[in-house]
This record gives sequence, C-alpha cells and structure tokens, in this order.
Amino acid sequence: MTQTVNVLSHIKELKKVWREQNFKFTPDQQQQMDMLMQARRERVDYFYEEGLVWKGPYQSLKKIRGIEDIEEEEDD
Repeated sequence: MTQTVNVLSHIKELKKVWREQNFKFTPDQQQQMDMLMQARRERVDYFYEEGLVWKGPYQSLKKIRGIEDIEEEEDD
C-alpha cells in the first residue's frame, strides 16, 4: 500500500493552490494530485476490506437493542 501519512493535508494544500491558480494544475501538480488520490483510494478500500467503516446508526441500534431483524420494526 502506498504511504498514506498526511495524504489528506497534502490534498487540501493542493486544492487551495488549485483555486489560487484559477482552477488549473501544472503538470507536476496534476501528477502529485493523481498520486495522492490513488493513495487515498487505497486507504479507503483497506478500511472497507477490514470492516473498519461504520455503516451508520442501523448497526449501533441493532447492537444496543439486541434486535435480530430491525426490519420488523420498520414494517409497523
């Protein structure tokens, strides 16, 4: 996996420069942005593969209430 330290901060900096440059990247900046976005995508894919992504309150309610099938409540 590509090194992902400070990827988001670098992306944020490049976006700021992009705005200041009339919404255009230099070829070098574009290449850097592409590399950072690829690293970010790999990181997010890793989180999904390892089950580290919270899917929303549905899961927490299910665990808190001990409900096997929460869809039954939705039918009422």
